[in-house]
Amino acid sequence: MRAQVAIVGVGTTKQGELPGRTANEIAIEAIELALVDAGLTKADVDGLITCRNLHDRFGIDEQIGHLLGVNPRFGATLDYGTGNFSLHLAVMAIEAGMAETIVLAYGTNQRSMRSGFGISVGGGAEMAALAGVVHVAGPAALAFRRHQELYGTTEEQLGWVAVGQREWAQKNPLAIFRTPLTIDDYLSSDPLVAPLRRADLTMISDGGAALVVTSKQRAKDLPKQPVMIDGMAERTAFRADHDRDSLMRPWLGELARDLWASSGYRPEDIDALYIQDATSVWVLQMLEWYGFAPVGEGGRFLAEGHTRPGGSLPVNTNGGQLSESYMWGWLHLCEAVRQLRGEAGERQIEGIEVTLDCSSHDFLKGAASILTTRS
Repeated sequence: MRAQVAIVGVGTTKQGELPGRTANEIAIEAIELALVDAGLTKADVDGLITCRNLHDRFGIDEQIGHLLGVNPRFGATLDYGTGNFSLHLAVMAIEAGMAETIVLAYGTNQRSMRSGFGISVGGGAEMAALAGVVHVAGPAALAFRRHQELYGTTEEQLGWVAVGQREWAQKNPLAIFRTPLTIDDYLSSDPLVAPLRRADLTMISDGGAALVVTSKQRAKDLPKQPVMIDGMAERTAFRADHDRDSLMRPWLGELARDLWASSGYRPEDIDALYIQDATSVWVLQMLEWYGFAPVGEGGRFLAEGHTRPGGSLPVNTNGGQLSESYMWGWLHLCEAVRQLRGEAGERQIEGIEVTLDCSSHDFLKGAASILTTRS
């Protein structure tokens, strides 16, 4: 694809626990911050894309638009929070002429409201629940067991995901978990869903994030360096449960092939990688399926330190969802933009020009975006 759409503003709220605030209020704060960052006002916005809060009916575009005081030409709400899918919808809307400047936003108060605790199992998950699989940690633990059996991957090798991302988080003032974590600390901690430990699993947190996306032509008139979307791909896996290898999520490899073929980029072109890390196992899988390490050798790649500060392939330089905050990958996109604009402070990667953001919605869907300042 030719880069015709740019990210021109990002906004992130404080992360952690934000008592007394609704998810919509948090999303509005993120939008206001993103508009200031872009040098725009709400009067410049003719598109709004929001993501529904995970366990309630907050985050609808009509609600956010009403509170923000806008009547955009284009409005949409996605029923899941992953930022990549929202970004792709914005690109398609702008390229179709349905809007020129779109704000994308997600806000949640799931921690302070305890909205994800004690919920009933439904929506097609009943069969898994009968087997005791009621949290993403269950299939992730099974997937890692399978990786161990097939390739001899060790718990210590997997532990370098959490350890490396904590090292990055220590350089990020926004991160919730900044206490040092060594590999010995990791290995000595008790399994939570064996063999996975607490550090392998994302936290539950409050917070908000927003992006401002506009046409390449409009971006030329704005104060910040535009970050171009220069590659996109998505893939569904609706029948993955019927595949005995589904725990390994091989459909991510198909997504990666689509991305590389359509964009013209290759793994060696990527300066920093952002992986939506609901669990550390997803990082291991995507390193392999996207071609950064041969299948079966992701554990060795991690243990060699490639993804850590000073490594050859920085991964989740914000600390990821394991250490920064759980925001369905939205903060990964914001971090990529800040890195590409040279605004990442102590964790800034020298000479960065191209990033890849990979996300997945559990075992159902995946999406990837290539961002660059080259175009």
